Amino acid sequence: MSDVVHKHEKSPWVEAIGLVHRWLEKSERIDDLMENTQADLSSIERARVQHLVFGAVRHHLRLEKILERRLAHPPRHRVLAILFVAGFELIEAFADTDPEGQTAKVVHHAVEQSKRLIAPAELKLVNAVLRRVSEEIGFDKVPGALAPAHVLAAYYSHPEWMVKRWFALFGAKATRQLLEWNLTPSPIYARWRGPAAAELPAFLKPTNWPGFFLIEAGHWREAAPLLAAGTLYVQDPSTRLAVDLLAPKRGETVIDLCAAPGGKSIACADRMEGEGMIIAVDLPGLRQDRLEENLARITGVRTRRMGADISSELTLALNSNGLPQQYSAILLDVPCSNTGVMRHRIDVKERLEEADLARHAVQQHRMLLTAARLLAPGGRLVYSTCSIEPDENINVVKRFIDASKGAFVLETSVQATPWEHGHDGAGAFLIRRA
Repeated sequence: MSDVVHKHEKSPWVEAIGLVHRWLEKSERIDDLMENTQADLSSIERARVQHLVFGAVRHHLRLEKILERRLAHPPRHRVLAILFVAGFELIEAFADTDPEGQTAKVVHHAVEQSKRLIAPAELKLVNAVLRRVSEEIGFDKVPGALAPAHVLAAYYSHPEWMVKRWFALFGAKATRQLLEWNLTPSPIYARWRGPAAAELPAFLKPTNWPGFFLIEAGHWREAAPLLAAGTLYVQDPSTRLAVDLLAPKRGETVIDLCAAPGGKSIACADRMEGEGMIIAVDLPGLRQDRLEENLARITGVRTRRMGADISSELTLALNSNGLPQQYSAILLDVPCSNTGVMRHRIDVKERLEEADLARHAVQQHRMLLTAARLLAPGGRLVYSTCSIEPDENINVVKRFIDASKGAFVLETSVQATPWEHGHDGAGAFLIRRA
């Protein structure tokens, strides 16, 4: 049977199958895939698609192990996609007060929907396998408090090396909390950019972090005009940490390295009371489009956007754009493992390998050296990541500070972890040039 499903036949469930199929077959990033969600679906339908896709990917490793025990031979990716999406629905069903009734509905719905997608022989396989998967999930109880790393890794759908690493770094209790956190759908936070004295819309729920609000489910239509106008900006509260440490001043020139998509540039500009300049630098290419779009949200503060690889051509790019070679305020938000934002970047744990952490650290140190050359005497530089790994945070900074022999000092730092702070993980380090 053809994998082509006519547009008019699409439903949120079928759309989700198509996206998971592409993820399995082409290893495309989930963020990129979700941008291709059918435009003719309603906002409610698109939300359903995202829920199913994200759930299937979050629980992929757990479901993969279950399916390996139930399948004699791997089926084609279309069938696997059906099994993963329906498998996630079965996991959800066992949280229901009537799991037996709900699991039967899940299997029946999957079989009925799949009639349009796969051959009759494959349909029989899906029906039989889902019934056995349902039984296995029903007996697959939450691991006990003393469960070893490999048991937690299997149940919480994380690579075993990752869980063992976190056991060693953070301990068993914190690791369990982090694993549970990563499997939980993230709420939508937004930063208020409107007048401080304005009466806030009732649908914005206050949080523990000043200026950040929760947009609850069902209120996206109300939020959309404010987001389009720039009065609200979708942003996790963890992003405030680096900007707080940098503390941009009115009239100052701030250079934001690795600036895309531009959220921290906007936050810096909002602190500068309408006077000063933001120079936003990132790699040439598609990221520049999103950066340009977000910089347009800044008013008062002047902006300059520049495409450059800061590891190799930053000085040349600054010269060719007629920009200074020294700055009193630098923000360096480096590429990293994203281990602090796995609740958002749900496929990171599928792509990340343990050796990547050392590779990232080498690149991060090189970028920090480059950024530091731009720092004026007495100036301040904030090095930040969305990682919870010491190898990418304090170890990179300590290596840099020690090698500087007093030319730079680490004034203060913050390392946020989800289980302690209640938002994404992030590291931020304020470095000053002597």
